[in-house]
Amino acid sequence: MKTRRFIISTGAVLAWIVLGASGTLAQQSATPASDAVAGNATATAQTTSNPARPNGTRSDYLIGNSDVLTINVWKEPEVSRTVPVRADGRISLPLVGEIQAAGKTPAELQNDISKGLHDYISEPEVTVIVQEQKSQRFNILGQVQKPGSYLLNPPMTVLDAIAIAGGFRDFAKVKNIKVMRQQADGTQVSYAFNYKQAMNGSNPAQNIELQAHDTIYVP
Repeated sequence: MKTRRFIISTGAVLAWIVLGASGTLAQQSATPASDAVAGNATATAQTTSNPARPNGTRSDYLIGNSDVLTINVWKEPEVSRTVPVRADGRISLPLVGEIQAAGKTPAELQNDISKGLHDYISEPEVTVIVQEQKSQRFNILGQVQKPGSYLLNPPMTVLDAIAIAGGFRDFAKVKNIKVMRQQADGTQVSYAFNYKQAMNGSNPAQNIELQAHDTIYVP
């Protein structure tokens, strides 16, 4: 009888061990799956909250000389092409011929091209993308490491421009910097910029966003 009781007890223990191990394995197998689902959900949420921008050109961007434009006419590959804006501000397209591009937004140019194609294509669908913004430049002169003319990639501020120019030279008068801007009526305005105030946060408003053709002078 003692032997039988021992055998039964041993079988129960073995069964308990097997069942316990199976439960542990099942739990371990389920854990990575749940983690993977949670990870995928997090990744999806991050992707949704940070969608890729199809094009960095602002809707109010004005096309200028030397900009490179990609013009696509739907289902019309012979008309679609990439063209530079010439020094006279115009571009040439098949069927349309010469057309003014400089001084217009991409949407305005799209409408002009569509009108020019109406005699040849029924309801043309035109897309204009500024492939290279070569006309938008600013100048930085005076006591900086690398004075010159640089491409403007909005939004850019005076501090951004100073960093692009490599910072100041040893004897730069960083409290007396000027930003000169040409107005539409031909007049020029000047904005004072104190580098030390901008850096310590006492006058952040003076760190203005640059516009095309602005000139920064560091005495």
